[in-house]
Amino acid sequence: MWLAETLSDAIRDSGVKNLTVVSNNAGVDGIGLSRLLETRQIKKMISSYVGENKLFAQQYLAGELELEFNPQGTLAERIRAGGAGIPAFYTKTGVGTLIADGKEIKEFDGEKYLMERGLFGDLAIVHAWKGDTAGNLIYRKTARNFNPMMATAAKVTVAEVEHLVPAGQLDPDHIHTPGIFVQRIIAVDPAKKRIEFRNTRPRPAA
Repeated sequence: MWLAETLSDAIRDSGVKNLTVVSNNAGVDGIGLSRLLETRQIKKMISSYVGENKLFAQQYLAGELELEFNPQGTLAERIRAGGAGIPAFYTKTGVGTLIADGKEIKEFDGEKYLMERGLFGDLAIVHAWKGDTAGNLIYRKTARNFNPMMATAAKVTVAEVEHLVPAGQLDPDHIHTPGIFVQRIIAVDPAKKRIEFRNTRPRPAA
C-alpha cells in the first residue's frame, strides 16, 4: 500500500501525542508511520500486519505501545462498516482464537460468529495517484486496498494527490473516492514506490 508519507510527516511535525492509529501495517523502519513511532506520538495501533517494523516490535514488547490485532479482511470490513454507518457486524473469522477474547459471540444457523465493531476516526489521510479540485480521487494498484474505505471512515479526510487536475477532467467511471468524502487536498510529488520486503531469486541461465 502506498502511504500518505507527506501527511504522516506533517502529523509528526505537529507534535500531537497519544494517537490511536488505524493502519494495515506500521510501515517500514524510518518510513511513514514508523517516523511517528520514533517520536513516541502513537499510543495504540489497530493493525493486521506489523512484522517488518523492528521499532514497533521493540515498543510493543516493552509495554510502551498498545496493539489491537485484526485479521486483514476483518480490519478492511471494520473500516468499511464505519464509513457506511454500521456500528457492528458478525464474522466467523477469529472464532475460537485469541482474537475472540472478550468479544460477543452469537450463533446463526448453527454456526458461531464473532461481533466486530466498525471503525470511524477523527482524521483519515490517504494517498491518491490522481485527483481533481472537487476532491474526487483515483488510486493505483495496491493503493486501492485500504484507501477507498479509509476515506469514508473519518470526520475529516485529507488527501495527498500526485496529479491534481481541475474539476471535471476525471472520467466519472474511473473515480474510486467521490469528492463528498474529502475535505482537504494537497498536491505532492509522485510517490516513491517502496518495497517492504524484497525477495528475489537468480534468473535462469540463458
